[in-house]
Amino acid sequence: MRYSPFVQRITGESVSAWDIHYAAIEARGRGEDVIVLSVGDPDFATDPRISAAAGAALEQGDTHYTHVLGRPALREAIAAKQRRLLSIEVEAANVALVAGAQNGLFAASLCLFGSGDEVLVPEPMYLTYEACIHASGASLVAVEQPAANGFRLTAAALEAALTDKTRGIALATPCNPTGNVYSREELEAVAEVARKHDLWVISDEVYGQLTYDRQHLSIAALPGMAGRTVILNSLSKTHAMTGWRVGWVVGPEELVGHLDNLLLCMLYGLPGFIQEAALKALELDDEVVDSAREVYRRRRDLVMAGLRQVPLLDCREPEAGMFMLVDVRRTGLSSMDFAWQLFRATGVSVLDAQAFGASAEGFVRISFTVADEVLKDACQRIAGFVEALGAQR
Repeated sequence: MRYSPFVQRITGESVSAWDIHYAAIEARGRGEDVIVLSVGDPDFATDPRISAAAGAALEQGDTHYTHVLGRPALREAIAAKQRRLLSIEVEAANVALVAGAQNGLFAASLCLFGSGDEVLVPEPMYLTYEACIHASGASLVAVEQPAANGFRLTAAALEAALTDKTRGIALATPCNPTGNVYSREELEAVAEVARKHDLWVISDEVYGQLTYDRQHLSIAALPGMAGRTVILNSLSKTHAMTGWRVGWVVGPEELVGHLDNLLLCMLYGLPGFIQEAALKALELDDEVVDSAREVYRRRRDLVMAGLRQVPLLDCREPEAGMFMLVDVRRTGLSSMDFAWQLFRATGVSVLDAQAFGASAEGFVRISFTVADEVLKDACQRIAGFVEALGAQR
C-alpha cells in the first residue's frame, strides 16, 4: 500500500540515536545492572499536591471535553507566569495549551512555515526539530556552533546561512544538549537578523527556569520581537511532569487563532483533570522549580567532580538544564563507538551527541536524572572504562 510523502518528512536522520537508550531500557527490564543516563526524564515523582489536584478533579467527574486552547483560568495563569519571569506583555489570548512543548513545536511549525521555506536552526539542536520543520514542508538549515567556540552562536554564521527563502529561526535557550544559555548580546544579534529580514523566531524555553548562574532572557523581551516570536514551554522538566504532557505556545493573537483551528483537528483539548493539575503546578511554581533546580545543580557538580580529572575526557560545565556534554575525542573512539562500548562494558547508557548535529561529533550527552548515589556509581564506571581504554593505547 502507498503512504503519503508526509511520512518520509517526519522520519529525521537522528532517530537511530535512541537505539542505545531503548537497548538500555530493555536490558533493565530483563533485570540487568544498567544505569540509564541517556534521556531527560526526571527520576523524582511529581509533587503529590499536583497529583492530588488531578485526582480530586477526576473524582468530581472532570472527564468531559474542554476548551481547545485550554481553560481560561489556566491560560491566564500561564500568561501571568510568562509576564513575571520574562518581563513581557502576555495575555491569555496569546496562549495556546498543547500536549507538551514537542506538540507545540510541531503545531507552530505547521502554522508558520510551508513548502519552499527555509528555517535556520543553530546546531547542536534537539533531535526532533528536523522532523517537525520538515513536516511543514520547509527545509531545515543547520547553522554550526563549533565546539571550539564553546557551541556559541555568532551573527556571522547566522547571516551566512540566510537566503531569499529563509522564513524563520528556531533556537533553544537554554539549549539541550549543550546546556548553554544565550547571552543578551547573542540574542540581540539574532533579533537584529530577524527584524532586518522579517523572520519568525521560535524560542524553545523549556529549561528557562533551570539556569544556574547566567540569567535566562527571552528574545521576545527585546525591542520589536514580541510580534514575531513564538515561545515554547512546558511543565515537563521543571515540575517533573514529563508524562502529563502539558505545554504551551505563546505568540501573537493571530497565530493563536490559527493554532485553535489546528489543535481542534489534532487534540480537541487536553483533559480537564490534567489542566487542573497544571493549574496547581503553577500555583506551586517557585517552590517546586527552586527545589528541582538545586537537585540538578548538585548533580551537575557531582558529575563534574567525578569526571573532570579522568584522563582523555573533557567535561563542559552546563549553564542550565539536566545534561552535560563530555568530549571523548581523545579516547580515539567516535562518539557513537564510545557510547556503545561504554554500555556493553559497564551498563551505563549515554547518548551520542552527534545526533544533535555534526558539530557535536566526538561528544556524548550525560543526563542527571538518577539519584546521587547512582550517578556517583555511573561516574566511577565511566572513569574505569576510560582508564582501561587508556591502558590499551
